[in-house]
Amino acid sequence: MRDYKRLEVWSKAHQLTLNIYKEILPQMPVEEKFALTSQLRRSAYSIPLNIAEGCGKNTDKDFVHYLDIALGSAHEVEYTCLLIFDLSYILPALYEQVNKDINEIKAMLISFIKYIRSIS
Repeated sequence: MRDYKRLEVWSKAHQLTLNIYKEILPQMPVEEKFALTSQLRRSAYSIPLNIAEGCGKNTDKDFVHYLDIALGSAHEVEYTCLLIFDLSYILPALYEQVNKDINEIKAMLISFIKYIRSIS
């Protein structure tokens, strides 16, 4: 059993989720509450959630499966933030920071998945 709180990728994903909740979601228009806002919220917390859930699995194969799901959610966050930016709901500086953070998390997940597969 792994301790997800000790994984740097989980920590960064958790911080990204907090930043999205604090910096992006409050800027979303009311008419997007049940559309883009909800979608971004769910995909953002899905990243650290799936890493944590995967840590509770017994095999590396199962763990990698959950890391793959987290990676898919990271891509979803990336696109949703691009759409939100293109719709002018957030400023360029905020988009650039979130985009940088999400790309770092994606790279970490890809490397971690490759590593676990190589030792299994």
